[in-house]
Amino acid sequence: MAIRPLTREEVRGLDARAVQELGLPTLVLMENAGRGAAAWLRGQDVGRATRVLIVCGPGNNGGDGGVVARHLDACGVPVRVLWFAQAGQLRGDAAVQQDILARAGLEQTYWESDDADEDEAVRLDSTIAEADWIVDGLLGTGLTRPVEGTLAAAITAMNRSGKPILALDLPSGLDADSGQALGVAVRARATATFVAPKLGFSAPGASDFTGKVFVVEIGVPRCLLKPFEASEGA
Repeated sequence: MAIRPLTREEVRGLDARAVQELGLPTLVLMENAGRGAAAWLRGQDVGRATRVLIVCGPGNNGGDGGVVARHLDACGVPVRVLWFAQAGQLRGDAAVQQDILARAGLEQTYWESDDADEDEAVRLDSTIAEADWIVDGLLGTGLTRPVEGTLAAAITAMNRSGKPILALDLPSGLDADSGQALGVAVRARATATFVAPKLGFSAPGASDFTGKVFVVEIGVPRCLLKPFEASEGA
């Protein structure tokens, strides 16, 4: 079923209904999302000689990144996960993914500084320089205000690196509805968007941030998606 572009509130509403009305665990949706994104990366000849840095925020977008890390690791791809939060600050599904990664022995580091000074920028640049690909799991569709501080510095460093970036659901810092950068936004080579494209992706200039957009089906049942089915010719 082809789904029309969705607004921020429509996406959030779908997730809520899947949980409340159908009892579908959010971890199941997250697993499907991350597995689909990892499969796309594998299709780009990402293999044992390719180093992937997965940059994760403290929310569900970071949890998606954790799933990507597991599936790449299972295929022998060298993976490092960089959390922009301390382990004890993670909650919900992101904390579950972090714990699984820890038990599985995957390399995880935590950006503990709130500073965005020159020394921190150099350290971040050095970390990113070791990667061949970056997966952006910093910020999701819920963002409505300008990105500031350490997260803004992280996005700036990712863009400055020139490394190819795969964004999860949407590029971090991009407004899901308007397609405008909220202060600063990731400039991705490709975006693995979940369920359907976001409304803002069709805005002028948005493709400079999203790159190639492909939809990952995450297992939301048809009964919930039917009202959002794209009309013929759309």
